[in-house]
Amino acid sequence: MLHESFWNAVARDAGAFGAAARGLARGKPALKAALAARAEIVPATLPYEPRVVARIEAWRAAGGRTALVTATDARLAEAIAGHLGLFDEVHGTTDARNLKGVAKAELLAARFGVGGYDYIGDSAADLPVWAGAARAISVDASADVRRRLDAQGAGRAEHLLPDGGRRGAMVQALRPRQWVKNVLVFVPMVADLAFDLATLAGALLAFVALSLTASAGYVLNDLLDLSDDRSHPRKRHRPFASGALSAATGTWMFPALLAGGLVVAMLDGPLLMAVVALYFLATMAYSVKLKRHTMVDICMLATLFTLRIIAGGVAIGVELSVWLLAVSMFMFFALAAVKRLAELTDVQASGRAVTRRGYRVEDRGVLSQMAVSSGYLSVLVLALYIDEPVVQEKFGTPWMLWAVCPLLIFWISRMVMVAARGEMHDDPLVWALENGTSRKVMGLTGIFVALAVLL
Repeated sequence: MLHESFWNAVARDAGAFGAAARGLARGKPALKAALAARAEIVPATLPYEPRVVARIEAWRAAGGRTALVTATDARLAEAIAGHLGLFDEVHGTTDARNLKGVAKAELLAARFGVGGYDYIGDSAADLPVWAGAARAISVDASADVRRRLDAQGAGRAEHLLPDGGRRGAMVQALRPRQWVKNVLVFVPMVADLAFDLATLAGALLAFVALSLTASAGYVLNDLLDLSDDRSHPRKRHRPFASGALSAATGTWMFPALLAGGLVVAMLDGPLLMAVVALYFLATMAYSVKLKRHTMVDICMLATLFTLRIIAGGVAIGVELSVWLLAVSMFMFFALAAVKRLAELTDVQASGRAVTRRGYRVEDRGVLSQMAVSSGYLSVLVLALYIDEPVVQEKFGTPWMLWAVCPLLIFWISRMVMVAARGEMHDDPLVWALENGTSRKVMGLTGIFVALAVLL
C-alpha cells in the first residue's frame, strides 16, 4: 500500500513527489502519513487475495478472533478493514511507530502473547512475526522466504503458493504487442533506400531501445492509472489493476526498463540516447499531466509517434526531410484523433457522458472530422513529395508511388468509420497491423513502393 498510495498521490498531483521526499526525511511513518493524506484510495476497487479472505471468513465462522495488523498507514488500514468487514480490531502504522517486522512482532506478543496467534504474511519482513506465531502461513511468498520460514518454523509453516502466472503477468505488463509501433524507426531507412547491414543494425538498436523505454512508460502509465483502470471494463484485467502484479513490483520494473532502453541506445551513440531520453520525458509528461488535457493529449500522441521516426533517422545517420516529418505529423495526429474517437464511442455505449480526459460524447463528430481532414492532408503532402525532383531521381519508376495515395485515403476513411461504429478496441496502429483489410492495404502499399524502387 506504500507504493499504491505513492502512485495514486502522484497521479492526482505531481507535487506529491516533494511531499513524499519531505516525509521520508522525517522517517517511514511520516512518509506513509504524507501519502495517505494525499492519496484517494478506494478500498472497494483494491484487488484482494481470495484465499486469504476465505481463510479469515472460515476462522471467524468457527468463533475465532481476527486482527488486521499492517505496516500500512493506520487511516488506510481502517478504511480497508471497514470495507471488508472481516476484522475485530485494526492496527496500522502511526506517527510514533512503523508497524513492520520486529515492531509488529512486539505488538502481537504484547497483545496476544508469544504463540497466542496465527499469522498470515507474504514477505521477509514477516519472519520475526512468524517466529512468535503458533502457526505461520505464507501467501505468494518467494522461494527464499519460504525456505527461511521453514528453517525457523520447524515444520509449523503452511504455504499458499503463487499461481505461477507472475512471469506471464510481467510480460503482459510490458505490452509487447505495442512494440509494433516502433517499426516506425525503419521508415527513414526505407525512405532513404538504405538497406546495408550497418544501417539495419542501427535501426534495430533504435527499435530495441524504444521498445524497452516504451514499456517503462506503459508500466508508469499503469501505476498512475490504477484507480481508473480498476473501474474500466477492459483495463481492469491489466496486471497491476487486477492484482496479478503489485505496485511494488511495478516500482522497480519501471526504472529497470528505462535504464535498459538508454543503455541500448547508447550502443548506437549519445545522439540516439538523447532522442530516446527525450521520448521518455515526453511520455512521462504525457502520463503524469498532459493526457488529462483535451486536445493537448492528441498533439502529444502525434509527437510521440513522430519521435520514433526521428529516432530511426538519428540511428542510421540520415537527415530527415521536411516532407517526411510533415506526412508523419498529419498522419499521427489523425491516428491519435481516431484513438479518442474509439474511446468516446465506448463511453457512449457504457452510458457515461464524459471521459477522464475531458472529452464529451458530443465531441465524436469533431474528432471524426479532425481525423479525416488530418489524414487526407498527410496524403496530400505525400503526393507533393512524390512530385519532388529528388524523389524522381531516387526511384526507378516514381509514378508507381501514386498508387499509394488512394490506398491511404481508403485506409484512413475505413479506420475512422470502424472507430465511429465502436468496432476498434485497441490502439489504432496496433489495430491496423492486426486487421485483415488493413494488412492487405499495407501489403499493396509495400508492393507499389517495391515496384517503384526495382523497376
